Amino acid sequence: MPNLLVRGLDEALVQRLRERAAANGRSVEAEHRDILAEALHHPKKLSFAALLMSMPEVGTDADFERINNDDEVEGKRVFD
Repeated sequence: MPNLLVRGLDEALVQRLRERAAANGRSVEAEHRDILAEALHHPKKLSFAALLMSMPEVGTDADFERINNDDEVEGKRVFD
């Protein structure tokens, strides 16, 4: 299995990792593996606003023809 060496970490960050590992009953190395796996296997979900902003511009209602075919509907209407 490959190894990963991370250099130049802030001591406060390493201390927080130690504390988190202790709180979860794991070694620092196991906690580090869990954090990496969680971050890479479960990408951050988009907020509703970000999702809306990612939608392409498709024009306005004026660009589309509205069809009102109430008189042409056959059978029972759904929302009566």
